[in-house]
Amino acid sequence: MAETQTAVVASDGPAIETPFVVELIKQFRAHDSFGAWDTKSDEQLLDPFILTKEKRALIPIIGDPDPEMLWRLELFYNAIGLSIERRTGVMVSPMMKMSHEGFGRMVLTAGRLIAVNKQLRDVHRFGFPTMEKLAEEGQKLVEAGVSMIESFPEVARYGS
Repeated sequence: MAETQTAVVASDGPAIETPFVVELIKQFRAHDSFGAWDTKSDEQLLDPFILTKEKRALIPIIGDPDPEMLWRLELFYNAIGLSIERRTGVMVSPMMKMSHEGFGRMVLTAGRLIAVNKQLRDVHRFGFPTMEKLAEEGQKLVEAGVSMIESFPEVARYGS
């Protein structure tokens, strides 16, 4: 495991400093009310999101997501929502509907606007090959949400 951590840090150092990844790390740290992860590095916290080809090959093609995986998925989209909030000043709320088989949808709403709408499948295999891909996908969804809110500000601010 230590070798994997070193490889992630060495090849993807700058990605961990991107605004989205910093927000994702904050989400992890905020859920640690008893300090169990105080000794873990940021890279160690994010390691479950990094699925190299070797790690992905160990996961069956068909499977049900476990509660920890669903929690990580929620953290990922919560970080996207909070990143959008910081950029726009509009509160964003995540809603997820997931079958026990790992198929579903995640929407991030702002007022009456759906800022992000993501169809999910094979959630038990949710992850990214590198830290850079994690940062890239997160930032892409943040940009899409910000763009949607900027395009329809009156709908996003409805009820605020």
